[in-house]
Amino acid sequence: MFTIYHNPRCSKSRQTLALLEEQAQKVNKDIAIVEYLKTPLSHDDIRQLLVQLDCSALNMMRVKETEFSEQNLKGANEEVLIDAMANTPKLVERPIVTNGSKAIIGRPPENVLEFF
Repeated sequence: MFTIYHNPRCSKSRQTLALLEEQAQKVNKDIAIVEYLKTPLSHDDIRQLLVQLDCSALNMMRVKETEFSEQNLKGANEEVLIDAMANTPKLVERPIVTNGSKAIIGRPPENVLEFF
C-alpha cells in the first residue's frame, strides 16, 4: 500500500500520482490519496514522515511560499517548523509518497520509481 500526500492543483503532484498509479498497478499495490490541504497532517504525522524521509523539517517545507517568510521561519528550530506545517499545510512540500516505512518527495516525479 502506498500513500500519496497530494495537491490536485499541483502539476508535479498530478504527474507523480499518474506515475505511481501506473507502477503500482504493475505490482498490484493499492494507493491511498490524502489531499493534505483538505485533511491537514497532525504533528505526529509530520514527525513520522520526517523519519521516513530521513530529512529535517526544513527539507520537507516549501520555503518559497509567502507564509514561510510571513511566519519568520528562517532559522527556526524543528518543533517550530513542524508546528508551522501542521497549522499551515500549504508549507508542506508536495507530493510526498510513502510505502509505510520509507517516504519520498516526488520532485521530480520520477523519484517515486525508487519504490519499484
